[in-house]
Amino acid sequence: MNGRARNRALLARQLLLERLPLRPLRAIERLVGLQAQTPRSPYTALWSRLRDFDPMSLSALLEGRRAVRIALMRSTIHLVSAADALRLRPLMQPAVMRELATPAMRRSLDGLDLDKLADEAARILREQPLTPARLGTALAETWPECVPHDLAHAARSVLPLVQIPPRGLWDRSGATTLATAQHWLGRDLDSDPSWDAVALRYLAAFGPASTADVVAWSRITGLSAVLARLRPRLKVLHDEEGRELFDLPRAPRPPTSIPAPPRFLPDFDNLLLAHADRNHVFADEHRKSIQSTNGVLPGTLLVDGFVGAVWNLECDDKSALLVVRSLDTIRSADADAIRDEARALLYFLAPDAKRAEVIVG
Repeated sequence: MNGRARNRALLARQLLLERLPLRPLRAIERLVGLQAQTPRSPYTALWSRLRDFDPMSLSALLEGRRAVRIALMRSTIHLVSAADALRLRPLMQPAVMRELATPAMRRSLDGLDLDKLADEAARILREQPLTPARLGTALAETWPECVPHDLAHAARSVLPLVQIPPRGLWDRSGATTLATAQHWLGRDLDSDPSWDAVALRYLAAFGPASTADVVAWSRITGLSAVLARLRPRLKVLHDEEGRELFDLPRAPRPPTSIPAPPRFLPDFDNLLLAHADRNHVFADEHRKSIQSTNGVLPGTLLVDGFVGAVWNLECDDKSALLVVRSLDTIRSADADAIRDEARALLYFLAPDAKRAEVIVG
């Protein structure tokens, strides 16, 4: 299976070949969550995937506690359904706990009883949600020898802490404020979550994929046994280098000739982060040229299904400017469609701007 065939299969799973009339919660679960380090990233991600997407509908899910922002895959913040927060966090706990294994954190928390810390942090947050700074200060009353910031970070690792609204809302936002998932959602974590089920969902959203891809997406090791157990239920393909790719037998694998319209992705999007080998969507030379030393990616533009440009929005009280910087030569056949999509995105992100302009260069 060549890279272009994998590309078209991935775009189909990621709702990027055509916008679909799905409800936001259904799309979020279908995609196994949305990367959400920055509050507005999920809105752009859904705008590029859903027909007639209303951003207030996503805000309503957060305010209604049907969706939450929580550390999950790769120990990064994801926006997921409430059910998936309770289902996925136990499975992703080893990745989140790895944050405490750095030399700096080991020195800072040397001798700390993490179970006691979890109990104390949960008790504090039952009284009221707190910002990380205030949570750290409160924990330092029990552990004055520790740095408050590190205590709060440890609490975020040992407990499933959600970032509650107004953080992440469309029409307003606020400082990161934390509550336990159990207290916020009124339900316990899943006591018997299934890696088999999650691996199948990963393939439905990101396949065909290798074992290394599933590990890269989750940052959980030991998943080869899961895929070996599932193997009789899967279709086994091979990439151009002969590596095994697993897939669901009836998952979409469109022909390579199918057109892929331009699509704007937010600064973090799992399309670009969910595989060990990303060349079927993101050429290594482009990734290295735009990715910062700490792994931060700018907003990207898919051109014919592959990352072909980066973009950023510059706004003030009166004007909005969307700047697109190409990484490859943009064909004249694509230029008009890119400008149309850019203008639509600009209107979505800055509908009240008195002056709006798109620059593609």
